[in-house]
Amino acid sequence: MAPERSGRRPAARSRWTDQPAGLTALSLAILLAVWWIAADLAASRVLPTPAAVLAAGWRDLETGEMPFHLAMTLMRVFAAFVLAMAIGSAIGIALGLKPRANRLFDPWVILFLNIPALVIIVLAYIWFGLNEAAAIGAIALNKIPNVIVTIREGARSIDRQLSEMAAVYRFGRWRTLRHVILPQLQPYFAAASRSGISLIWKIALVVELLGRSNGVGFQINLYFQLFDVAAILAYTLAFVAVMLLIEFLLVQPFEAHSTRWRSRPA
Repeated sequence: MAPERSGRRPAARSRWTDQPAGLTALSLAILLAVWWIAADLAASRVLPTPAAVLAAGWRDLETGEMPFHLAMTLMRVFAAFVLAMAIGSAIGIALGLKPRANRLFDPWVILFLNIPALVIIVLAYIWFGLNEAAAIGAIALNKIPNVIVTIREGARSIDRQLSEMAAVYRFGRWRTLRHVILPQLQPYFAAASRSGISLIWKIALVVELLGRSNGVGFQINLYFQLFDVAAILAYTLAFVAVMLLIEFLLVQPFEAHSTRWRSRPA
């Protein structure tokens, strides 16, 4: 008697392109191929091939220029990020918890949200000079209003019953902030951090281009004057790679930790 065949079909073998990492690699490979073909067809200095960009980056990597300028820009980005998050979070929490203060200072927030970044940078250099404090302050000041708005919305959505419980048990301001308010604001801190990183490093390049003697923005300005597009792209891609590394190693894990309480799709 012939054995009965199972009605189930064998599971199809998953291809590497079905995985998110595989699709990402394929997408980047297609982009690289399109860039290379377009550069070969153009045959112009304004559109160098990936090989020319790699050679330009390797040249400055060997001399130590690229690591130095990357480090200087990262220092400014880190300092401005910490400053913006600290000041913006404090103001955002205060405005979110105090409706009267929010009504009083809301026009200030709207005003600073709509002032162009270039104006703040230029005024900072005029008022405080072409120094490091003015550069970092200008970068942070461009980000602080965005942090205020994000954290303020989080403070408005805080569970009032938990705050009342903390008052009944006499937690005090510090313990209430630490154990009641800040844990509820973690997702908003994560959102402000993600948007802050993407905004601050772009503003940092403009700050360096206008008034600093080092950094990625300064190098881009230098190679712009030399009409060296390959070096401009090399520094751009190097810094983007560093920021993506920070995104994957720091920002995304923090965001996942902040939203770990949410239900995951099956």
